[in-house]
Amino acid sequence: MELKVGVIGTGGIGQEHIRRLTNVITGAKVTAVSDINKETAQKVAEKYGAKFYESGEEVINAPEVDAVVIASWDPTHAGYVLESIKSGKYVFCEKPLATTADECIDIIKAEVKAKKHLVQVGFMRRFDSGYRELKKVIESGKLGAPLMIHACHRNLTHIPSHTTDMTITNSGIHEIDISRWLLDEEYENGQVLTVKQNSNSSKKLLDPQIIQLKTKSGVRIDVEVNMSSGYGYDIQCEVVCEKGAVRLPDPNKVLVRYNCQRSYEIYEDWSQRFIEAYDIEFQEWVNSVKYNKLTGPSSWDGYVACVTADTLIKSRNTGAAEDVVTIDKPQFYK
Repeated sequence: MELKVGVIGTGGIGQEHIRRLTNVITGAKVTAVSDINKETAQKVAEKYGAKFYESGEEVINAPEVDAVVIASWDPTHAGYVLESIKSGKYVFCEKPLATTADECIDIIKAEVKAKKHLVQVGFMRRFDSGYRELKKVIESGKLGAPLMIHACHRNLTHIPSHTTDMTITNSGIHEIDISRWLLDEEYENGQVLTVKQNSNSSKKLLDPQIIQLKTKSGVRIDVEVNMSSGYGYDIQCEVVCEKGAVRLPDPNKVLVRYNCQRSYEIYEDWSQRFIEAYDIEFQEWVNSVKYNKLTGPSSWDGYVACVTADTLIKSRNTGAAEDVVTIDKPQFYK
């Protein structure tokens, strides 16, 4: 039996997810769509044989929708997630879960009250084969306890509307989540350092930025987030342990020897680098919904990422490390 999915947001990533759910994932069918750009949404609905709705709320409450995917503008996420919980429907929400910690708390309270795990957050790196292999090696214990993580998140360039805060809340948020997932630890404090301005970046943008995090056990994490690397989309991660180190493999690209050079292609953007991770993420989500047991990142994970990002932004403004302070974790998420 196919899972009938309603998709809110038919922009770039929304259309990618609709294509994926239709042509790649088994056991799902997109039955309803909506977007603030009605003309685009209507064309997408016609292309995939789905029904167009004027609003996201109508998609959520449509009788032909079993579960919801939210890929709309970030500030709309919290409202649509809360409406999905109210309707008792499973919801996959692209990151961020919400734009404020208070909105995340509202979602947590609503889900706890519903007494059912209905929300999954789109932290797709947890589904990447490289990161999963990293975690497997760490958990084996053969390298001893983790001591440090060195990582970088480099984009070829950034969109004109990108802001200094978005470097943390939209890009660095992935490293915030994946480092916590790899170590299975909570953060104690964090800080953002600014460096010499990249002349290729917007004059209004502080770029690059360096994220520094410390976990409860003392593991130190440093992440370079560079929105204008000038050469490609490059994601790196190395975990240094007591007895050795384990590093995320470079993307599996063909190595070419030509004209006295040895080279391989670097991806242009996230859609190329993590396409397989997205496929795995959505297949596992569809399967888990059918079994009524979500296994992916939860509302709590979305909340912690939001609080940590807020803490880092605060630290950049104060010039000092700031404590990451969260509410007590509900037993519901343990």
